[in-house]
Amino acid sequence: MISDLVGLSMNMVKTEHMEKFNEKAKAMAEDRVLSLLLPPPRSQRKMSLSSPDEAAEESKDNYSETREKLRARLRDGKLDDRYIDLEVREKVVPFGVVSNIGMDDLEMNLKEMLGNFLPDKPKRKKVKVPEALRIIQQEEANKLIDMDRVTKEAIERAEQNGIIFIDEIDKIATRGSAHGPDVSREGVQRDLLPIVEGSTISTKHGPVKTDHILFIAAGAFSMAKPSDLVPELQGRFPIRAELDALGKDEFLRILQEPKNALLKQYTALIETEGVKIEFADDAISELASTAAMVNEKTENIGARRLHTILEKLLEDISFDAPEGNCPDQTIDAAYVNEKLSDIVTSEDLSRYIL
Repeated sequence: MISDLVGLSMNMVKTEHMEKFNEKAKAMAEDRVLSLLLPPPRSQRKMSLSSPDEAAEESKDNYSETREKLRARLRDGKLDDRYIDLEVREKVVPFGVVSNIGMDDLEMNLKEMLGNFLPDKPKRKKVKVPEALRIIQQEEANKLIDMDRVTKEAIERAEQNGIIFIDEIDKIATRGSAHGPDVSREGVQRDLLPIVEGSTISTKHGPVKTDHILFIAAGAFSMAKPSDLVPELQGRFPIRAELDALGKDEFLRILQEPKNALLKQYTALIETEGVKIEFADDAISELASTAAMVNEKTENIGARRLHTILEKLLEDISFDAPEGNCPDQTIDAAYVNEKLSDIVTSEDLSRYIL
């Protein structure tokens, strides 16, 4: 948990520092790409001129003029379809590792931990000009920022402003049994205890103190209760709040307000098959009412109910759209009732399908 928190903090601070040098790195990347597209000429003697110096000067002027013309074309996007050979340097892990985690993730972690100790291996890639600009700009920005300062600021930000949310903490609650899975659950609680109450954790970026990190825990507590946690851990979460069940008004907001709201996701997903759908206001209201009703009648699974409702509502469109047999349409309350009314009224059927 602490390593993930510091990793997020590192990415945040590094991005902020890179933005400060964005314009400078962009200009440096542009110059490097121009040099790859138009290499500097060698000094050549021109017999028509009185001296080699004059020939070199004229060659230099011609090169500068051509380079500026090429720069203008580059900025106008007229060179975006051209390919260039770009040399990138990658860290090489010179040994094999046997592990049950993803090898890509493991290699990435080793590269980060060993840093400068790993040899650089040059690798040539043929990429388009916009991709080359992006790669080179990233390289130049990384050279400009002070990573020691970034690391120090990231650790300080994680220690002073970090928030860790521990979900489903009820899953590690014990019920007084001294054997079976309860033993391991209590072991997890006791492992969490020093982190929550304040200790120093070693990470690949350096030691991190958890004294001022805000820990928030949540759980359904349907099969256990907060008092089933070990007393020491209960004492570290002194402020408790009970949440109310989601209702129609909350479902309406969830369906519409977030940037990646479910209605936007499903609309975009079906549009990839060439079919455009639109949800009328009365349809959205009916979907929210249906989700709240099913949650009351069956098991309350919160906003996840919206996923199952929308899947059932749009299953015919999703099935027909790839075949080209589905026209564009507006989904209204009548359509929602037609597809879901029978399921909602039958409690046994709603338990099985929704």
